[in-house]
Amino acid sequence: MTPDFAHHPPRVIGYLRVSTEEQANSGAGLAAQRAALEAEADRRGWEVEFLEDAGVSAKDMKRPALTEALARLDAHKADVLMVTKVDRLSRSLGDFTRVLERAERRRWSVVCLDLGVDTSSPTGELLANIVASTAQYERRLIGQRTKDALAAKKAAGVRLGRPQTLPAEVVQRVVTERDAGRSWQAIADGLTADALPTARGGAAWTFSSTRAVYNSQAANGLRVAPDLSQGELC
Repeated sequence: MTPDFAHHPPRVIGYLRVSTEEQANSGAGLAAQRAALEAEADRRGWEVEFLEDAGVSAKDMKRPALTEALARLDAHKADVLMVTKVDRLSRSLGDFTRVLERAERRRWSVVCLDLGVDTSSPTGELLANIVASTAQYERRLIGQRTKDALAAKKAAGVRLGRPQTLPAEVVQRVVTERDAGRSWQAIADGLTADALPTARGGAAWTFSSTRAVYNSQAANGLRVAPDLSQGELC
């Protein structure tokens, strides 16, 4: 639903942004954005006030002027957020979609000149919904591709999750003690007693975690051939 403006004529925040200090110092980029927004506001008979983030990247939404703009819009001190191009607001489609969703919840409008997005009009609102739907579709595709890739790796026998890492001296200790005839549980109890964390950062070693270290790639080359005449210890 298109929001009802709190002010007549609507109060518009024209958001300006350039990424580099050089652009900010020259003023060319900011001046061009300001002129385009002023022309559009004049055409519609809107009042426009400008807030600018000069020399600030759009890698995230944590920008002083943008934060102020969104807070004023949420408080209904302004009715419309207007930008010349979507990348002035955000380089992330996901972030832009969240701005559109926020505007709908808080009942203010977004106007983006390059995309034709204008949630103050039915046609522009339709375009905004298409953008939001596209972003959602893209997220679902990425999620499905990730899920399929993990399933393929698991089927191929690839171990998933964070790689297990241990200090070389811990691996050497397990190999040395096992080759000296100690049982898996005795080695585990000793490592636990000495407060040495497991590969996953746990505090308690077990029969299986100790044996896994002994059979790991990290232990290759460290192992001394055991005396098989003594048999397998448990």
